[in-house]
Amino acid sequence: MASRSAALLAGALMFSVVTVGVPGPAAAADTPGLPGRYNAITDVPGIHVGQVQSTRAPYLTGSTVVYTPRMSVTGVDQEGGAPATKETDLLDPLNSNPGVNAVMLGGSSMYGLSATDGIIRWLEERGEGVRVGNGVAPIVPAADIFDLGRGGDFRARTTPAWGWLAAENAKASAVAQGVVGGGTGARSGGLKGGVGTASMVLDNGIVVGAIVVVNSVGSPVDPRDCSLFAARYEVAGEFRGLETPKKQECNPPGASGAKADEPSMNTTIAVVATNAPLEKAAAARMATNAHDGLARAINPIHTLSDGDTVFATSTGDGTPLRVNADGGQLNRIFNAAADTLTRAVGHAILNATTVGTAQSYCDRYPSACKKLSPLPADQRGAAPEVTADSLAAAAAKVSGGTPSVGGSSTTGPAAQSSAPAAEEKKTDGSRQPVSFTGPASAGGNGPSPLLVNGGLALVGLAGLAGGLLIRRRAATRS
Repeated sequence: MASRSAALLAGALMFSVVTVGVPGPAAAADTPGLPGRYNAITDVPGIHVGQVQSTRAPYLTGSTVVYTPRMSVTGVDQEGGAPATKETDLLDPLNSNPGVNAVMLGGSSMYGLSATDGIIRWLEERGEGVRVGNGVAPIVPAADIFDLGRGGDFRARTTPAWGWLAAENAKASAVAQGVVGGGTGARSGGLKGGVGTASMVLDNGIVVGAIVVVNSVGSPVDPRDCSLFAARYEVAGEFRGLETPKKQECNPPGASGAKADEPSMNTTIAVVATNAPLEKAAAARMATNAHDGLARAINPIHTLSDGDTVFATSTGDGTPLRVNADGGQLNRIFNAAADTLTRAVGHAILNATTVGTAQSYCDRYPSACKKLSPLPADQRGAAPEVTADSLAAAAAKVSGGTPSVGGSSTTGPAAQSSAPAAEEKKTDGSRQPVSFTGPASAGGNGPSPLLVNGGLALVGLAGLAGGLLIRRRAATRS
């Protein structure tokens, strides 16, 4: 019986997700009906956020990662007509993927999707992902915005090193907003866009949070009075004294107020999260409902020029809530996700600052922000600027321990520390596939000409001796 139990345990471990002893999400301790401590997605237990960016020429782009130390059930809903996404099919409830380790919201459009490679390597080094053979397969879906050439050079894009740095910076604390992370190069309806976040604690203690990169064709501004659409969903004075602009600012001579962005290549991407346990279908439905939050904050939304995509993540333990059995509870969570995402859009626009020709909301409508108080210090967060040195160090970590084609399969810290130096010493021939045979050089590591020639001589002598023996036997028989 004991051996059978051991076998069952081994089998369960074989198919389990690697969690590396990470404890389950803690219960929230915030006030029901109000935002959480940080008014951020990180108020959801089990959610960490990391962001990096560069606002220095030739760059104006960045990466945002939403990381869950325990693999979390996640769904997705994509409504815009021009998405740049990765690994979203895995999140379909009909597919077998158990969850995700992280979600990336990035800049640099389709080129920037490669930043997930750095996040994946960071997770692999930590042993996090689905167990596959002797290793792990980290699951990192992603969506990117179009920010190419919008203040930065068209070819100045994020790479795997940016993803590593963002993941390395992930924390369960305040989240930086505005011109940071994946929203660094964002625009929204002719204004500067960016990253925004918000949260809400429900009356049963469940926490819902959202983070969004606002880069929309449509405008976040109501053309009737130039107020933010999101302002009408404000909770507990979170917009810090924002007012409706004066009429002369809203309709100056020769202007028609806010309008859709040009050129019309955009996308608004987001993650909503909860610590309520959800089945995969419920997570997908939560993502669908959360799009209503975008529709309340941006007009028009989901155009053919947008790639609007929302992910929904559940970090909760216990029996999952199901769409066919727990409708009442799920509706409250889904509605809160939509409202929280609306508020997050408002924070993105309000915290954005003017960059080049992309004017911020507060600079366009100064009377609206005249009484605006600073964001509380404990809600400001951090998003480091990448540098040449930090990118070089991260690039070495991303490639460290990865065997070259036809090379050793050794991995781990020792291989990482020696790999770059060893790579520099290799000849062109040694970088070829293992079947490649290059000419030996006099000063190389191959066999010397003396040994080669000596071997050939021995082969020739053996052949000659064999021939003489055959002729002698034939002569004897005759």
